[in-house]
Amino acid sequence: MESYVVGRKHPDDVVIVSALRTPMTKGRKGGLKDTEPEYMLSVVLKAVVDSVGLDPSLVEDIVIGSVLSPGSGATEGRMAMLYAGFPESVSVCGLNRQCASGLQAVAQIAQAIRNDTIEIGIGAGVESMTRNYFNTRADKYKYSEDMMKNPQVQECLIPMGIMSDNVAQEFLVSRREQDELAVLSHKRAAKAQKLGLFKEEIVPVETYILDKDGKKSKVTVIQDDGIREDVSLESLSKLKPAFGKDGTTTAGTSSQISDGAAAVLLMKRSRAAALGLPIIGKYVCSAAIGLPIRILGIGPVYAVPEALKKANLSIDDLDIIELNEAFASQAVYCIKKLGLDINKVNPKGGAIAIGHPLGTTGARQIATLLTELHRTKKRLGAVTMCAGLGNGMCSIFEAEY
Repeated sequence: MESYVVGRKHPDDVVIVSALRTPMTKGRKGGLKDTEPEYMLSVVLKAVVDSVGLDPSLVEDIVIGSVLSPGSGATEGRMAMLYAGFPESVSVCGLNRQCASGLQAVAQIAQAIRNDTIEIGIGAGVESMTRNYFNTRADKYKYSEDMMKNPQVQECLIPMGIMSDNVAQEFLVSRREQDELAVLSHKRAAKAQKLGLFKEEIVPVETYILDKDGKKSKVTVIQDDGIREDVSLESLSKLKPAFGKDGTTTAGTSSQISDGAAAVLLMKRSRAAALGLPIIGKYVCSAAIGLPIRILGIGPVYAVPEALKKANLSIDDLDIIELNEAFASQAVYCIKKLGLDINKVNPKGGAIAIGHPLGTTGARQIATLLTELHRTKKRLGAVTMCAGLGNGMCSIFEAEY
């Protein structure tokens, strides 16, 4: 990729005209606990086209990231787009790059536009962790005994919480540093929610909720429900290690098990101009990398520089970095190792407070990033995360005004 020039516009640019999400709600407890993932997804797919008045038949492809859904959510995706009013002529596929699935879905659409395969597409993510988190393949599947003799293959089954403890131990991230980041995440998210800073990116979901007797009640879910303003260092310090007795990762310093969906509508700049659609941002580039599974949480340490290198940008060029807080341990280390200004990282809070519905998060972060860039009149931002099985990913975006 040639050197990126901030502010330069070209008819072939890949641009974003809408990026929206549902509220992120607590798994098994929150407002979307009884909502089917295909319905959640249909809400945001419909919203991104309706928000700009686009005829859904003009969308050529929809890519959906999902981690826990059977078939990576392909069936849910087809159901959702048809229910949302897209015609059968629109193609759809599901993918799984673990926690980077939503971001990879957007990147895949962006690349298809860039290479002229399509002109208009949607990258999305969906996850009902309430429905699928406790029904994992690893619990039921018997892996090859010969393959499991390979130490690297064995690492594929390391629980994420153990990885978090590994990162904390190997890179000397203290329990207090983890607690401090978790408190900061909740405080920032609570302030943003109180000021209404999430409203522009959230689509209310009209759904139902079941009581203990199975009785349905209609509800409209309008905001994230895992954010806690009352979290303190004192309260977090009382929590016991969640994964290993000698570990430092706790429930309070881990991302929340959550439900939610998000979608991003992208197209070629020339097509947006011809249709008279608003352009809120531009896709710049992406980078995905692999690393040892036992410390996969540090993926952004490698993915961010790789993405910046592709665009010939420096870390100082970034105004906001949406760094997924899978665990406080890895987020703290990534911030320190990359030399990030903490004021630029997750200014509206991160996954520890907002939640982390696995396949959704990357697409959710784009909606969160672009609205904050616009609010603060900033230009460049990055979305980055570690991802299960030894992956890291980063994508760079520019806000347009």
